[in-house]
Amino acid sequence: MLKKNYTNIEGMLHIGGVSVEELREKYGTPLYIYDQKLIKETARAFKDNFKSEIFESEISYASKAQSNLYLLGLLSKENLYLDTVSLGEMYIAIKAGFDPKKIHLHGNNKTREELVFAIKNKIGTIIIDSYEEFLFLEEILGERDKKMDCLLRINPDVKTSTHKYIQTSNADSKFGINIRDEKTPTYIKQMADSQFINILGFHAHIGSQVMEVGFFEEEANILFEFTKKMQEITQKTFSHINLGGGFGVRQNKKDRDFDLEKFLKDFAKIIEEKIKIYGLSIKKVGIEPGRSMVNQAGSSIYSVGSVKHTLEGLPLVFVDGGMSDNIRPSLYGAKYDALIANRLDEKNYEKFRVGGKLCESGDILIGETDLPYPKRGDILAIENTGAYSSAMSSNYNKLPKPAVVFVEDGRDYLAVKKESLEDLIKNDLTYKGE
Repeated sequence: MLKKNYTNIEGMLHIGGVSVEELREKYGTPLYIYDQKLIKETARAFKDNFKSEIFESEISYASKAQSNLYLLGLLSKENLYLDTVSLGEMYIAIKAGFDPKKIHLHGNNKTREELVFAIKNKIGTIIIDSYEEFLFLEEILGERDKKMDCLLRINPDVKTSTHKYIQTSNADSKFGINIRDEKTPTYIKQMADSQFINILGFHAHIGSQVMEVGFFEEEANILFEFTKKMQEITQKTFSHINLGGGFGVRQNKKDRDFDLEKFLKDFAKIIEEKIKIYGLSIKKVGIEPGRSMVNQAGSSIYSVGSVKHTLEGLPLVFVDGGMSDNIRPSLYGAKYDALIANRLDEKNYEKFRVGGKLCESGDILIGETDLPYPKRGDILAIENTGAYSSAMSSNYNKLPKPAVVFVEDGRDYLAVKKESLEDLIKNDLTYKGE
């Protein structure tokens, strides 16, 4: 099992050998802290365990989970592929040093600007999301007399047991072409005959935070059976399959562990069996870890302000951040645990809520957690915030976005500077009295 590089030295939390008090003094709070060694170990765990003698593995980091020049540069050095969903994500990936051939472009409503950028920069693969998008892309490629490798996103109609906002393969999903749509074979036949689009195979994604391996096996079976049928209809051999991501992670102490290494080995064997059962000539199988690549490596620290005892409910511990730096509790009902990072040795714990400073009643980071009685100036740390916290951060209430720092072997590396007050208005224009 992969483990965080957390240590307790005289009651003070150290991450990657660096004291959180030192990090607060240097970078302020709120602050995103990434365990760099754990990210490297996780990337290698995916490569070392999801492999096969009959197909080539393609491990693509889903950059929507968290992306900046530093992180993407690190993952590029780990020889990963990369999933992007926007012009900005492609741009940052190239600036970070990713080989464009290893970049995929996803998205359910790609703009002309995004598609032209992908073509001009020789992005490796475009995942087509709909029949209309196929026609749009074919038109753009035809104008330039270019050919592009593509996968078609199929909606396998697998219902998972996660929050409805992170289910992506229900029949009413905004993503992909539903496998039960009777027009789908006709669409694929037309794509297979295109002179500008080279359909390598199919892509699917069933959602996020999926903890049950059976859902992935169901997805694999559906997708490989579908591929077999489409080969018979089109008389074309498909060489690529991408099964997406969504591998669950432990978010709080009540969640059960997800043994990533064992899962990856088992999943690879399942895929091998499906390839043999359906007699397919699949050369490459891709998966797309995002949250599971970076979430456990990330922590957020805050400075404690006041403690408020309300007439009802648990007392509130207020911190100097909130839904602007982690919207997931408000958006998805995500549940976390907290600790007082500068008083780890204290034994007397009580139940508290953790509230942010944003002007919203819903700005509650944690609904219930056990803490020693907090004091103003304490450091409150929340684990497992590496995915979608910084990525979804905002300037609501005009709060500057926090810094992002990576730590390893006693050293810290600033990846993203904390925003200044000037940064908040750098794109604003002043009223001229019109």
